[in-house]
Amino acid sequence: MNNSTQHVDAAGRKVRTQRPERFQIQWRDASLDQLIPDDHRVRAVWAYVESLDLKPVYARIRAVEGGVGRDPVDPKILMALWIFATIEGVSSARHLNRLTTRDLPCMWICGEVSVNYHMLADFRTGHPEFLDELLTDTIATLMHQGIVTLQKVGQDGMRVRASAGNGSFRREKTLKKCREEAARQVQKLREESEDESASDASNARRKAAQERAARERLERVGAALENLAELQEQKEKRKKGSGQKARSSMTDPEARNMKMANGGFRPAYNVQFATDGDARVIVSVDVTNNGSDGGQMAPLHQDVCDRYDKVPATYIVDGGFSANDDITTVEQSGSQVVAPMTHEDRILKQGGDPHERRPRDSDEMAAFRERMKSPEYKSLLKERPSIAEFPNAECRNRGLHQFRVRGLQKVRTSSLWYAITFNFMRMLNLGAIPS
Repeated sequence: MNNSTQHVDAAGRKVRTQRPERFQIQWRDASLDQLIPDDHRVRAVWAYVESLDLKPVYARIRAVEGGVGRDPVDPKILMALWIFATIEGVSSARHLNRLTTRDLPCMWICGEVSVNYHMLADFRTGHPEFLDELLTDTIATLMHQGIVTLQKVGQDGMRVRASAGNGSFRREKTLKKCREEAARQVQKLREESEDESASDASNARRKAAQERAARERLERVGAALENLAELQEQKEKRKKGSGQKARSSMTDPEARNMKMANGGFRPAYNVQFATDGDARVIVSVDVTNNGSDGGQMAPLHQDVCDRYDKVPATYIVDGGFSANDDITTVEQSGSQVVAPMTHEDRILKQGGDPHERRPRDSDEMAAFRERMKSPEYKSLLKERPSIAEFPNAECRNRGLHQFRVRGLQKVRTSSLWYAITFNFMRMLNLGAIPS
């Protein structure tokens, strides 16, 4: 059938174009598998997932052979969907759910198995221990292959917007009023549910959903009130007793207002990645609601040492991590810190020597200052962007701009998905797994 048509443009030319034909009946003698090219990335994702030991995930499935109940979706499907979605920059469970019915690679992963966004959302945050172990096992395997050495490790942090707005922050007086209102709403809905006829199942389900939402709101407001004391203490330290009252988010009580790269302030979390300097893979992940990188180096460095039973020879960070206590702690463990000297330009302009030992310096801090004079370590510092900033940029390119989940634990789990996906792509590029 000819599906072309002609149009006349402003110059009087007859322009031919193809038009859509939506009513032609077509028969396709092809399976889903035949529609996906052999070298398509989704096949590598599935092969990778099939190679994983998912016993801890299967252990949580209640349906067993000979038992009752509907068969749940195979965790391999959900695992592959989220890895592929993260590669493609999809972070919304609702968006991913839509793709499973219209995007060919996602349909291929599902293989006619139906999923819903609740299932996808629960799976994404429901297995933090497994994802953490997967990260460790992956790096341990790469170390055994000689691809990862942990001789040089870089660390960098990035602030990622929380699933909350600036308008969600309230002071204590307002939060108490909101808590009272939420409690009244929960009680009202509970009484209405008890009065509903048992035969009206659809209305009962609607009331139950409303009550659940009201309870969740009550819990969030309560958590926001509990956080106020800690927030007030932090605020007083920063403002030196300004008398201003702290505010807490009703939407995500664990999020904190942080200064973002564009200069504005947003509710956010501080995501920390530690990266191997040779293979450029992420070896450790942490998330904090402290907006400053100061104090974040020693904990993540210790995590790297504990995970792999190895102390990195060199630990490379930017100036935001150069707190005296952190440098002292990391140096005492056996690693040599490589970082810019704080206030170096200002000290030089004043005629001072930024590498000179200061009165409050520990021996380790003094050794660090002296070391950073040498061209060797200045050269190592130049490698920091390609090591430490590389995974941050890649994760942002894949959609890590704002979290779709709330609370420190879920946010950290979401960050692990990005780390695992990033490492998967790096392993493909390094030839550590078949492409």
